Amino acid sequence: MIEQCWQKWIDARDREACDQLIEKYMPLVDYHVQRIASSLPKSVKREDLKSLALLGLYDALEKFDPSRDLKFDTYASFRIRGAILDGLRKEDWLPRSVRDKAKKIEATIEQLQQTYMRDVSAKEVAEALNISEDEVYAVMSEQFFANVLSLDERPFDDDDDQPSFTIRDDRSLSPEEHMLREEQIAQLANIIQQLNEKEQLVISLFYKEELTFTEIGHIMGLSTSRISQIHAKALFKMRKLIEQAI
Repeated sequence: MIEQCWQKWIDARDREACDQLIEKYMPLVDYHVQRIASSLPKSVKREDLKSLALLGLYDALEKFDPSRDLKFDTYASFRIRGAILDGLRKEDWLPRSVRDKAKKIEATIEQLQQTYMRDVSAKEVAEALNISEDEVYAVMSEQFFANVLSLDERPFDDDDDQPSFTIRDDRSLSPEEHMLREEQIAQLANIIQQLNEKEQLVISLFYKEELTFTEIGHIMGLSTSRISQIHAKALFKMRKLIEQAI
């Protein structure tokens, strides 16, 4: 059945076959929407993310070449994720209120560090601003994701449809750039090693294994909200460690 749909779509761009293929691969859309939404503020509507993801799926159907040695599920996943991130980059998805809070938190961190002449905890920052510790973690993790998003390039270059998670550059890396990149990777690995065991596991399962917070919760025997808290705390710690290393 699915093979017939593919043949009709490839040979004649049959609209009914296209609809059936979209329905077939809709779980990919739902998966990537759920995964990306888990790192975004609640103000970002999942319906908007799903619309972007569907554009990515249709784009994948239009550009997929069956003669290439690449599974459609893999190709579509890159296109769907890329479409969502492109849409987020074009819109200022982080609310101004969150940006303002992030600036206040950063200013407070700097002030407290100068006062105490040491690193300060999220609890101390929360007490100084009269907000909850969880809110400090949430705001800073959202900003952390926003900064990463601004550097995240489309996963496929339109020219060759090959997966790439680097900023697009037609030139190959120079030896100096390659060395710098290796140093950055090593530095990030060292920073992750400074997290506690649970934080390292959550970061690994979320970013490397690409599991959702709910799936990670099932593995670790914790609630989804608890996994979200651990993730936020880990990003908060990583941000501080990165700043110290610069």
